[in-house]
Amino acid sequence: MADSTSTAVQAPPDESTEVEQPKSRRTGIIIFVVLVLIVIGAVVYWRSTFNENTDDAQINGHLIQVSARNAGQVTKVYVEENQQVEKGALIAELDPRDYQVAVESAEAALASAQANALAARVNVPITSINTGSNISSAGADVSGATAGVAQAQQQLAAAHARVTQAEANNVKAQADLARYKPLVEKDVISKQQYDAAIASANAAAAAVADAHATEQAASEGIRVASEKVTQAQAQLKNAQSGPQQVAAQSARAKQAQAQVKQAQAQLDQANLNLSYTKIVAPTAGIVTRKSVEVDQNVSTGQNLMTLVSLEGLWVTANFKETQLRHMHNGQEVEIEADATGKKYHGKVTQIGGATGSVLSLFPPENATGNYVKVVQRLPVRIDFENLPKEDPNHELRPGLSVEPKVVVK
Repeated sequence: MADSTSTAVQAPPDESTEVEQPKSRRTGIIIFVVLVLIVIGAVVYWRSTFNENTDDAQINGHLIQVSARNAGQVTKVYVEENQQVEKGALIAELDPRDYQVAVESAEAALASAQANALAARVNVPITSINTGSNISSAGADVSGATAGVAQAQQQLAAAHARVTQAEANNVKAQADLARYKPLVEKDVISKQQYDAAIASANAAAAAVADAHATEQAASEGIRVASEKVTQAQAQLKNAQSGPQQVAAQSARAKQAQAQVKQAQAQLDQANLNLSYTKIVAPTAGIVTRKSVEVDQNVSTGQNLMTLVSLEGLWVTANFKETQLRHMHNGQEVEIEADATGKKYHGKVTQIGGATGSVLSLFPPENATGNYVKVVQRLPVRIDFENLPKEDPNHELRPGLSVEPKVVVK
């Protein structure tokens, strides 16, 4: 009886806790899901608003056509297909003997030109000194010849005076002889006196002839002295052209010096051609399309191989025109490479000047009336910021696909 009474008065259990617990759990789950959706929405909004990306992008680089700068026969080849080489590494060699002969010939021509230039340079001061001496000597000769003319003229005057004197003496002697002749016939004077008169007359006549001869000689002396003056004046005139001769010799010396420079340039060219027989890698890269073999004769400019440069790589990304509204040069770019799975950093450096369709071989013609609007793509160049540090092993290669993400805001 007591048990039934106690059972009847027992209070019912409180089930509010069991009901409230599932409600709070559902509320937490709902809040978590809402937060996740908000985060996803924020990420999607951030990615769509603050970043622009594309998967239509690839790495570009320089493909260098390595060619021969000289014609010749290949004697050695040091590389194989797909071999990586460093900048300045020896790739191939041509037969250098012809170019060594050209160098020796140019050296001999240079030595000859230098000797000629030295001789011409030494002759300049010698010509200058001789010119001064010749002018002084010619001037003295002119003065001496002029003085000789004056002296000859004085001698002619003296000879003319002696002729006059001799003629006067001859006239007197002949007159005396004429007077003595009748006297000697009449024995007024002695025969001895008459003979003395004859001798005196003959001597006077001879003196006249001698005086005339002396006068003629003096006259001839004036002519000779005058010719000496003319000759001395010609020598003086020739000596006075000495500055022109010095200038001409200086010009010859300069010409010889120019020939030295020309010979030096030919020697430099010969040495340069000789150095071209060693073909080296212009930059670090990978050898592809190798077509050169030993004993092959190559011509100037002939392509020997293609060198894919591993330096100076960049990305060409084709963005839709709707993605370019906030894009400009200098914006930061995150680049993800499919081949390596790594991310690299770069910057936008150029935005193309035309769309790919306009630059294609056959641009689209939209004037037919059957126009369908298609979103166009524009090439954008992206340069790596620190590729040597981010890609020290040269894992990136031209042509690999990448996905750039441009921070536009």
